[in-house]
Amino acid sequence: MHTASSSSSTNFVTYKSRFTFTSSPRPRLGSSSIKYHKNLNSKTSHSAIRSHSTLHFPNQSQIESPSSSSSSPQKWNLFQNLAAMALDAVQNSLTILEKKTPLPKTVDPRVQIAGNFASVPEQPVRHFLPVTGKIPDHIQGVYLRNGANPMFEPTSGHHLFDGDGMINAVKFENGSVSYACRFTETQRLIQERAIGKPVFPKPIGELHGRWGIAKLILFYARGLCGLLDHSRGFGVANAGLVYFNNRLLAMSEDDLPYHVRVTSNGDLKTVGRYDFDGQMKSTMIAHPKLDPVSGELFALSYDVVTKPYLKYFRFSPDGKKSEDVAIDLEKPTIVHDFAITENFVVIPDHQVVFRISELITGGSPVVYDNEKVARFGVLNKYDTTDGSGTIKWIEVRGCFCFHLWNAWEVPESEEVVVIGSCMTPADSIFNESDKGLKIVLSEIRLNLKTGASTRRAILSPKNDVNLEAGMVNKNLLGRRTKYAYLAVAEPWPKVSGFAKVDLSTGETSRFEYGDSKYGGEPLFLPCSEDEEDGGHILAFVHDESTGESVLQIVNVKTMELEATVRMPARVPYGFHGTFVTADELATQA
Repeated sequence: MHTASSSSSTNFVTYKSRFTFTSSPRPRLGSSSIKYHKNLNSKTSHSAIRSHSTLHFPNQSQIESPSSSSSSPQKWNLFQNLAAMALDAVQNSLTILEKKTPLPKTVDPRVQIAGNFASVPEQPVRHFLPVTGKIPDHIQGVYLRNGANPMFEPTSGHHLFDGDGMINAVKFENGSVSYACRFTETQRLIQERAIGKPVFPKPIGELHGRWGIAKLILFYARGLCGLLDHSRGFGVANAGLVYFNNRLLAMSEDDLPYHVRVTSNGDLKTVGRYDFDGQMKSTMIAHPKLDPVSGELFALSYDVVTKPYLKYFRFSPDGKKSEDVAIDLEKPTIVHDFAITENFVVIPDHQVVFRISELITGGSPVVYDNEKVARFGVLNKYDTTDGSGTIKWIEVRGCFCFHLWNAWEVPESEEVVVIGSCMTPADSIFNESDKGLKIVLSEIRLNLKTGASTRRAILSPKNDVNLEAGMVNKNLLGRRTKYAYLAVAEPWPKVSGFAKVDLSTGETSRFEYGDSKYGGEPLFLPCSEDEEDGGHILAFVHDESTGESVLQIVNVKTMELEATVRMPARVPYGFHGTFVTADELATQA
């Protein structure tokens, strides 16, 4: 990939010229990227991006996005121009002083967005992409994958989770494939693009110590001077995607969702910040749960400043919101995910908390609380009262699951089974640690009668491997599932393949992408109502030796590669995705 570096004042991701790639053979079926392992070596994963690297940024002129607003400079009066100059001078001085202190790797942009974690420009729709193999007939619609893609070069601390949201879209129509990728036009992105530089503070990368406090003060000072409007939200919408009530929603837990429309030709257009027709007043986490039987959407909202720190709510299939149910937490806790069963919601209250005092004294406000005991709360899905009186809390010591894959009820034993990936150290995503990351796929049993819990590793020690991003068959969410399809998160934070895991026996079938090839979350697309594992995995795969990106389609029953779609541009490693069928596309709001 050939790119040009730019100064910090240059637009980090501008638009017009495309990336170019070194030449390489087109991918072929039956290549050495397919390997089968009966035994998966147990080991602790160490970071694959420990060393610093030089950042390179696209040097491009602007392409018109179907949803972008004008990027012309703001029309400010004399006072506002003077205020902007003064605040810019202060911020530039802060940046110079801040750079005298080395950044931890968890917020160093040379580490966090190096290699294929780096930003790419938007891509207009490219039709008739080259396909090797045959696209399965049932794949009709669009595969969408969200991710963090900072528009501007970071000037100080930056965490991977801080980047602007960008959605990659691959549309399938009768064997023909198209591709596009677009920023989600958040209020944050629109305002920063108009100003020409980043001015919204990054909640993980920049809110550390006195520099973080100073940036917050500058941010609100800009608002007081009318230089920006922080009342319209400041989220990045870079994590989750869900299709609900005829709308594709892009989410991160720091804001309302954003409604994004897939156009008839496969492009993406941001409709706007979505408050469910005025019903939503708070944020929504990035992993709401869509019940496959009732069609309802269940969600949480957390607040790190004021009580209640956590709220639960649901939506009917036609989008009517329930009343909020307050969940009584003693401390503001980072709740990224949760689970549902047929009758309950399962809410983790773990040991990674938000502590404002750490910000004041110089550290990251996201910390591991050693004195807190991890627990799970089980609440009736249709509870309408204050949850503090009806939720049942069950301790599960030393358990931190950033993601939960499924949960179901066992009526005969009055238990709820939860499947999740337990991470140690718990806060290693947010804070630098010398300990290697260990992720244990676990079955957690919560006994509603006795209040006791058990936890077992699903994989045997000889087959153990770090498994993180993934899913179960979405048609069985909240019901007992035999299989989970999870990313092999090694070498962390890269993904070298995916595994199909029997959740009862721990038997594992693994598909590897091959030497120097890495991907992200595997998306399982079912094609059968009779067989739980009838379907295909869709996953973006990037070859770091050639710079090429492809979409691989793997038959999950046979674990064989059936088709490869060559992407017209580099696709960065991203976060979570979904698939919207052709029938659903036809009924978009």
